[in-house]
Amino acid sequence: MLTAINPKLPMRNKKVTREFYLNKLGFEQIGDYDGYLMLRKDKIEIHFFEFKELNPKTNYGQVYIRTDNIEDFYQMLLDKKTNIHPNGPLEAKPWGQKEFSVLDPDTNLLTFGQSI
Repeated sequence: MLTAINPKLPMRNKKVTREFYLNKLGFEQIGDYDGYLMLRKDKIEIHFFEFKELNPKTNYGQVYIRTDNIEDFYQMLLDKKTNIHPNGPLEAKPWGQKEFSVLDPDTNLLTFGQSI
């Protein structure tokens, strides 16, 4: 019955969020409403709700996104000069995944992983 999941993450500034996801991660915009933004890349959708009072230091928003070509995606982000989380470079993990992480402008943690 279940067919997809579209996480909703907080954002302080729609323009900043949009620019980061479009220019740094290669997403496309699929919806823009008052206080709400919808973005997609391949089969992944992430929705954002406006939260202007968000303190990025206390934001624990996290999403784990699976990929089938992590090396090429990682290189694409490096080529776009996307900052990789200092504690999350591309590496093999003991739980059988190759992963890396990125923080968005609101410190939502995006972890990308592929089964080894």
